[in-house]
Amino acid sequence: MEELKLNNGQMIPQLGLGVFKVQDADDLKSAVAEALKDGYRHFDTATIYHNEEWLGEALAESDVKREDLFITSKVWNSNTTYDETITAFHESLKKLQTDYLDLYLIHWPSEGYNEKWRAMEQLYNDGLIKSIGVSNFEKPHMEKLMTTAKIKPAVDQVETHPYFQQKELNQYLKSMDIAHEAWGPLGQGKGNVMEDPVLIKIAEAHNKSVAQVILRWHLQRDIIVIPKSVHAERIAQNIDVFDFKLTDEEMSMIASIDKNQRGSGDPNDEEFLKSSLSRK
Repeated sequence: MEELKLNNGQMIPQLGLGVFKVQDADDLKSAVAEALKDGYRHFDTATIYHNEEWLGEALAESDVKREDLFITSKVWNSNTTYDETITAFHESLKKLQTDYLDLYLIHWPSEGYNEKWRAMEQLYNDGLIKSIGVSNFEKPHMEKLMTTAKIKPAVDQVETHPYFQQKELNQYLKSMDIAHEAWGPLGQGKGNVMEDPVLIKIAEAHNKSVAQVILRWHLQRDIIVIPKSVHAERIAQNIDVFDFKLTDEEMSMIASIDKNQRGSGDPNDEEFLKSSLSRK
């Protein structure tokens, strides 16, 4: 498994398993067991996914040592203050049956994110989180955060896929030495990304699936990926991307199919952010 070094010196596996929208305990546990068998060590959840407890149980039932795992969770938008963030973190820790998190993220740039960050800095300094970061933050959000932050985010997890390549944000994050992590790396089944003729042609040339080509493209952009699946075959396929490389020409071909087409929530949509505050 390839790893990247974060700006605080911590190492992160470049590919992990996301568990967004997995709402069945047995599905999640069998997916995690399969992933561990296939070599996954990085797992990404969030308070709002309502499955931290199942992930915690699945990891506790495995024979993989805690120090060999990389666990990420996220604080939800309804926690807007320093104290609420501290409380939410400890609830996540308890559900995940662990003494620390490897990475903790602010889920969206909604109300109070500077205060949330202050709480996360305290948890980081207390040794309860190895790295802290953000999710769905664009340049203006990051700049506002940095007006009060004492610690720079290690990671920004944002929607990224061949039809929404985030080229400008990617360059900004590189200039800031903040790792770019992709959620929805395969396009979330929206916009027919998986049926793109350019991607199909490249996949055929390498005798790989379109999903494997997309994940390889992310990896070669130095992006961390957390593809989500509960299907054993796909979980195994998604990690089988370290035995081939895309050529410069193929990388350019994929760069050319960008549509700047967002498939999910927009962090600049104030109404969306406001309505999310009441979700739990």
